[in-house]
Order: sequence, then C-alpha cells, then structure tokens
Amino acid sequence: MKAQTQPMLPILLKAILAVFAIACIAATVQAEPVAPRKKIALIGTEVRTHSHAQHFIDRLLVGKAWNGTWQAPTVDLVSLYIDQFPESDLARATAQRHGVPIYESIEKALTLGGDTLAVDGVVIIAEHGEYPKNEKGQTLYPRYKFFKEIVQVFEKSGRSVPVFNDKHLSTDWHECVEMVEDSKRLKFAFFAGSSLPVTWRLPAIDLPLGTPLKESVCVAYGGVDSYDFHGLETAQCMSERRKGGESGIKLITALRGAAMWEKAAASETTQQLIVSAISRSHTLPVTNGYLKEPVSFDWARRTFPDAYGYFIEHSDGFRTTLVMLPIQDFNYAGLNAETGEVYSCQMYLPMPGHSATTADFFNPLVEHIEQMVITGKVPYPAERTLLTSGMTLGAVESLHTGAPVDTPEMNIRYQVPERSTFWNN
Repeated sequence: MKAQTQPMLPILLKAILAVFAIACIAATVQAEPVAPRKKIALIGTEVRTHSHAQHFIDRLLVGKAWNGTWQAPTVDLVSLYIDQFPESDLARATAQRHGVPIYESIEKALTLGGDTLAVDGVVIIAEHGEYPKNEKGQTLYPRYKFFKEIVQVFEKSGRSVPVFNDKHLSTDWHECVEMVEDSKRLKFAFFAGSSLPVTWRLPAIDLPLGTPLKESVCVAYGGVDSYDFHGLETAQCMSERRKGGESGIKLITALRGAAMWEKAAASETTQQLIVSAISRSHTLPVTNGYLKEPVSFDWARRTFPDAYGYFIEHSDGFRTTLVMLPIQDFNYAGLNAETGEVYSCQMYLPMPGHSATTADFFNPLVEHIEQMVITGKVPYPAERTLLTSGMTLGAVESLHTGAPVDTPEMNIRYQVPERSTFWNN
C-alpha cells in the first residue's frame, strides 16, 4: 500500500498549491478598487407630468429602455434645485421617494450643502414654468441665469465638471456666446440642445462627413421660439456634415403665409426639398385615410396657406429653410450639389400619449448625458447649439420687425469630429 500512496503526495501538493494560487489571484482581483459612480445635480424650473424636467429626472433615477433592454442609470442623481412648484408639482414626491434632497439654492445643490463643488456633472432643464415673455413673444427662461450661478460655484471651487443645457442657450445672443466662452475658459465639457438630433431616424440615414450639400430643408410644426428651435436642429445636425463644415450664417428672413410660399417658390431646389420632406410626414391631412391628390409644392401651398418659414443664408452660400406647418412630426431633406441626390428622413418624435413609446425620444439624449459625465467628452460641439440658438433669435427678430436680419456676429465656424454617428440607431 505504501508503494501506491506515496506517489500521490506530490500530485495532491500540486493541486493544493494550484487552488491556493487561484484564490490569491481572485483575492487580488477583488481587492482592486472599483471606480465610484459619478454624481450629478439637476437644476430645473418645474416638475410636472410631461414637463422636460419630469422626463429627465425619471430616467436618471429609474432608468430607460436602451438597446433592446432596460438599462438602469449609469450615474447617480444626488441633488435637485427646482425653481417653481405648481399645484401639479411632482418634484417633492419624487425626491422623497428616491431619497434625493431638493436644495434651496443652485450653489447648495452643487455643493451638497457644503462649501465646495461635490458633484461630477450638472444638468440644466430650464423649460416649462411660469416666466415672463418679452415683446417678441419669447419666454424668458432662466437658462443663462442658472448657468452663471453654476459657473460661480466652479470658480469658487477651483474646478469644473461637465454641464448639459436643455434646448437653446438664451434669448440674448451675447449671453449665448458667453455661455460657450465660459465652458472653454474653465475647460469643462458643455453639451446642449434638444432630443431631435439624437432620436430615431426613419429611414436610418446619416450623411458622410464631407457630403457636398447645397441646401437643407426641415418641415415641422409648433410655435415660435419653441419648436422652431427643434426644426433648426433637425436641419443643422445634417447640414454641419457638409464639405468644409459649418461656416456660420449671414442673413435670416422669416415670413408668414403667402409671402413665405412666394419666397419658397422662387427656388426650384427649395420646392423640391419641401416636397421631399413633407412626403416623410406621417401626419398629413387625409380624407377617409387617403390624400385627395399627390403631394406637390402647389398642394402644400393650397393646403397650408398660413404656414410660416425661416430662410437662412450661410456664409459659404449654403441655405437652410424651415417650414412650419400644422402637422405633428419633424422631417428633413437635403440636396447633393454634385449628384442631385436627395437625402430625406423623419426624425421620430412620438409625443406623450401618441404611442406605446411615449416620449422615448428622451432616452438617447439621457444616454448621451450620462456618457458625457462619465467620459468628460461631448457627442458634438457646443457651437451647434450656439448657432441654432442664434438662428432662432434672428428668425424671431425678423418675424417681429417684418424685415430680414443681418447676422455678421453669427460667423460661427465648426466641424464635427471624425465619427460616423451621434444618434440612436
């Protein structure tokens, strides 16, 4: 028996040593520190059903549908500042349910009640709420005011963190410029804009960088200084990919009714692109489920006589046209100057109550916000939102005065990075 058992000892010893080595490796791996999750503060105007702040807060606290599954938040929403509390307020109950404090000031929300910056990212949702309007009909949301209070905390703390600003920057061009300049001066990632550029596209197209575009048209819906900004972003996220990149804009003309249709009719390519964009709409007026006649420029002019539109001349000769109609979707068309090819799609925006994917178009935008906070990188330059903010301001001014607006100060040049796409496909 001894002759049989003795050779087993080295084998058992090797096995024991192997198990010990594996345990040591596992212990070493487990001992490696795990990077703490990023913490963010959200600064909002009001939180009620279907307000922008409600959509963002819910996704940052509960999660969202993403890539065919449910994705929990990848950052932690740890503080709130809410400016107004209407009778239909949801902020207090939501904050209590999730254990997120609502602070009495923006500074306290960013410092978590302390003396120095204590979060890794800031989200500004200054949309909705009771705020005054100016003589042009623009709602004076406190986006710039919120942003400057955040910048003051950064300066006081000696460091900065990424910031997201929902929709356009301000109703004052100089304030818009200052916001972008502050982000560059303090070297923090600044991501701004709306959900349109990153929502689903039907069909799922993107333009290669350097495409020789001649003109972009968006046919959309909504009010002045609100949904027109969405329409301009729908066009600009495509236009900026043209050969040479964005060159800035020099003239903006806004017109209503017959005057708008007359100006659009002066260009055959504008007519062609308007028809192409309208043809992507899912909400055209029909009778018994059918259009009475084929879609054409003349049909559109007769069907929507009270439409309004913006005609934007870029510094390099490129043109952007926005036509606002009583439909319920956002539709893009662009023309290749060299081949005559037309690119068109719908930027899918299912509004609350219209489908089972109620307001899911916020999901891609929240995903980009989370990734910006985690990586410190923006999906596209802030100059896009600076320029589309300027386009909106110039168009509102043109509607107000009834005259074209020269915009030499909006000579904003930029190019998007060498990356294939920034939207949810």
